[in-house]
Amino acid sequence: MGSRTLPKRTPVLASTGPRPLLVEVPRAPRTFDRKEYTVSTLNWTQDNTSHTLRWHSESATPPHRRVVGADDRTKADAAYRLVCEGTALMWQGDFHNARQLLSALGRRVDRTPPQRGDTPAQTFHLHRRARAHRARVLGRLLVRLDGDHALNLGRAPDVRRACTEAYGPPSGPMAVALTELLGVIGAHQWRTKGVDVPALGDRVHPHYGVFSPVRGEYVDLVAHAPFPAPASDRAGRRTAFDLGTGTGVLAALLARRGIDRVVATDISPRALACARENVRQLGVGERVEVVGPTLFPEGRADLVVCNPPWLPARPTSTVEQGVYDPDGDMLHGFLDGLADHLVPGGEGWLVLSDLAEHLGLRSREDLLARVADAGLRVVDRADTRPRHARSRDTDDPLHAARAAETTSLWRLARADEHGG
Repeated sequence: MGSRTLPKRTPVLASTGPRPLLVEVPRAPRTFDRKEYTVSTLNWTQDNTSHTLRWHSESATPPHRRVVGADDRTKADAAYRLVCEGTALMWQGDFHNARQLLSALGRRVDRTPPQRGDTPAQTFHLHRRARAHRARVLGRLLVRLDGDHALNLGRAPDVRRACTEAYGPPSGPMAVALTELLGVIGAHQWRTKGVDVPALGDRVHPHYGVFSPVRGEYVDLVAHAPFPAPASDRAGRRTAFDLGTGTGVLAALLARRGIDRVVATDISPRALACARENVRQLGVGERVEVVGPTLFPEGRADLVVCNPPWLPARPTSTVEQGVYDPDGDMLHGFLDGLADHLVPGGEGWLVLSDLAEHLGLRSREDLLARVADAGLRVVDRADTRPRHARSRDTDDPLHAARAAETTSLWRLARADEHGG
């Protein structure tokens, strides 16, 4: 942190709270192109002295232009008015009081329910807009992490290990949104405890920013689908590719089902590190090779498995990339490249939810046309219904679509190969 004397300026004042802070930063362009994070700088004046603090946002949120101090004396209504106006609050009080303030801000945002559109697609986009607004508002409550990732607030937990897992080794003090820090703490707990995967008979340990296999129906589909003939009958080593491996759960499952060699890929460095750790802990490291960043590895396989994002919408964080893909790049990349990566008689398994179809964001006809255009044919399809709680939440504006959702495993083969 540096300091120098500045001429007096008129600060942005909170109605309550300690010393005012004034932030003036250039507006950074908003980008989210699957980078792991974005880093820039907050500059503010306090007591006629300038301060600089590195700003870190995993969701590529640009640095806030206005910041005021807030502490245990700050009232929720005053805080809510400020954050709705675009002013960020640098918290300087008790950690548990910060969490209580965050909950109070959330309750005030939720007083205005998301609008419902005339069509499922309109309702979905309005719902996403409301969620994005909520995230922006709550993301304006900030905390400072010291140079060793310590959170120097009253009754604050020791977050140093959790932050090192998410952000890497400390490189100096920085400011983060409290919502992001709570996500980092939660991810550390998931990583430590692990997620039980019944189909695997074991637990996997997701890392921060890596999609967790909490929805187990897609794992069950892969666990019970019959292998293609080359993987069942042909002599020699059997090879499978797992594209977009994430935690490595499907790669480990394929290895435990008897595939001799599994090559798992991902475009995320975090996912690659997570998958390598999981396959090693699950005892299949000798048969599973994790490579990337890439979609397809080199060579051909008896089986290529892909569980791409299923909703064509823009993700707002790294972990949302497991659900949202605005242009369907991964789905289209898998279909377009599959035929060239299959051995004769091989299959591609596309594991995909049809929620986008029920929302009017993609049609079944479009999907089948993509399959045909890629020189592929459908061998068979296995379906399952979701078991997650949101499919039963009647207050969810997307309830009708979620209740009708089906997750399918599409068995695909080259169109120029016809089974008997």
